[in-house]
Amino acid sequence: MARGDLLISLVRASVAGDSNAVRSTVETIIAEEKDKQHTVLADRLLRAMQANGNGMHMHPPVSENPHKARRFIAEITPRRELGDMVLSETCRAAVEQLIDEQRRSGLLRAHGLDPRHRLLFVGPPGNGKTSLAEAIAESLAVPFFVVRYEAMIGSYLGETASRLKRVFDYVRTTPCVLFFDEFDAVGKERGDIHETGEIKRVVTSLLMHVDALPSYAVVIAATNHSELLDRAVWRRFQLRLELPAPSERELTEYFDRFLASFDRRPGIAASSLAKRIGAISYAEAEEFTLDVRRRDVMTMKERFLKRTIEEQLKLWQERVQPIRSGSAEQGLSDG
Repeated sequence: MARGDLLISLVRASVAGDSNAVRSTVETIIAEEKDKQHTVLADRLLRAMQANGNGMHMHPPVSENPHKARRFIAEITPRRELGDMVLSETCRAAVEQLIDEQRRSGLLRAHGLDPRHRLLFVGPPGNGKTSLAEAIAESLAVPFFVVRYEAMIGSYLGETASRLKRVFDYVRTTPCVLFFDEFDAVGKERGDIHETGEIKRVVTSLLMHVDALPSYAVVIAATNHSELLDRAVWRRFQLRLELPAPSERELTEYFDRFLASFDRRPGIAASSLAKRIGAISYAEAEEFTLDVRRRDVMTMKERFLKRTIEEQLKLWQERVQPIRSGSAEQGLSDG
């Protein structure tokens, strides 16, 4: 049975004639009943909500076959944990607050408040935007859905907006984390004279769906190019966080955790490793640590760990630095 605070909120909204609040509360009840595996009751509530006594829809009806929306999203089992990630104090505190609000949403709703559920991550590629979204889903113990642009974006007029609607219809009665990577692909500035009218319609549709999404469905968008986002998009997100490339201190913390995971002495300090490997992203740091683990396993852990690390560090520098130098020189010649 629905919690008392939700029933009280439903009665209050009904008495006040606030159809939006009624819809939001009923959707919350449906989501909780689905989570309890009370699918029959959830379906009956959904059908009852789709039409009022006059046969008028309270909100756009769910797609005839909502499972068609699964073609446009990929469900990933969350494996990243928030405690394993190296984040700035500000970023970690903000994310932990949001997770706490979602976990204690009943308390907030009892006081007429909703938990925050719209986040925007900004930063260069390879620095944890996707991993952090996954960690939030893991912390909340909800499905992690990633939008598949290759299936979502269509070539015909109105096709992309229609598919976008199907996705939001699907997730609106399911507690989850919906993740848009490279969000600028669908959230571009509508004032850009180089963009077509179709992308402008998609952005307008996207904003409407984000506004209407219930607070138990967390939507996270990530972009490497924040300057391309429509100005109205920024206002839709209650929490905007920057995830920059790691500093030497943050890399030291990352490598310190890595070295501590071995059952024998590494023979090298994390600070030394961070300094010698240079400016890299978290994705590159993870790639390096995986290289070390592979070689350690391949040698049956019979040689000193320091030797394996030194060997991989040398190979890493020889492989990566010439590529970066070439890219830098190309950038100078292009300029």
